[in-house]
Amino acid sequence: MNQAVANIKAKALELGFTKVGIAKAEELTEEASRLREWLHRGYHATMEWMARNVEKRIDPRLVVPNAKSVICVALNYFTPYRHADEPGTGKISRYAWGDDYHDLVLEKLARLWDWMKAEFPDEDGRYYVDTGPMMEKVWAQRAGIGWIGKHTNLITQDVGSWIFLGELITTLDLPSDLPATDHCGTCTLCIEACPTDAITQPYVVDSHRCISYLTIEHRGAIDEQLSAKFDQWIYGCDICQEVCPWNHKFATMSHERAFEPRDGNLHPRLEEWKEMSLEEFRLKFRGSPIKRTKITGLKRNIEAVLKASQPTLTPAAG
Repeated sequence: MNQAVANIKAKALELGFTKVGIAKAEELTEEASRLREWLHRGYHATMEWMARNVEKRIDPRLVVPNAKSVICVALNYFTPYRHADEPGTGKISRYAWGDDYHDLVLEKLARLWDWMKAEFPDEDGRYYVDTGPMMEKVWAQRAGIGWIGKHTNLITQDVGSWIFLGELITTLDLPSDLPATDHCGTCTLCIEACPTDAITQPYVVDSHRCISYLTIEHRGAIDEQLSAKFDQWIYGCDICQEVCPWNHKFATMSHERAFEPRDGNLHPRLEEWKEMSLEEFRLKFRGSPIKRTKITGLKRNIEAVLKASQPTLTPAAG
């Protein structure tokens, strides 16, 4: 292994990342075609930012001039707890049980880049965690970290799909890792398990129907035909990952205590949360991913789940 690569990978692991890989910074072609088709179908729904900066998304050299390499990192966030799954409680996506991953992963990437600037002072770079114009799962696959599964989440052979991703684009010219290969095989459990049929075909998700999109990114009312199928999810959804055999086999406890569930997040009491004030919301979800949906979105989701849980009354015979 190239010594610079060995040192960078060792530093990334020392900082706490679970996996690290390197891909050549170049224009994406086949992936760009799929992105444009997905956007053409309108599957990004109201996430208009997905349609902006497409050229930058498909070519990191437009983000960092003269970029040569994309360093990709992954951080395991799995904690071995279960939802209460009781009447009157809601479900929150596992990634949002604890502290906001953006802060933690960004801090680690910042420290990695600070170290790299000291080691390679003539090189330029920029890093992102889920916010920049990057096709992060594509780059992670190209860097050998894992493959994009049929549910469109990245799956690793080491710890499954419970991972956060980050990227560091740099002018440093590094040897690339081999891209990861697809190991989904003939399995279609994620497609079959999705209650709203959001996975329209293998590797394609229609955001309009995705519970994660509807409960987090979507603003305004939700189609009752869809919200009736939320199955208690009030923030995000993990169904397609929960049924994945790779998670059953390889999910491993994260060493990051920040991802431990905050009080009440495993079993949100819907009637209590429904009455939450704005100040209570701000205090409870400070430093939490859940603040993204805003109090109006969270209460909308809670109302939808409560409504769906009410028994359907049928007219008496006679």
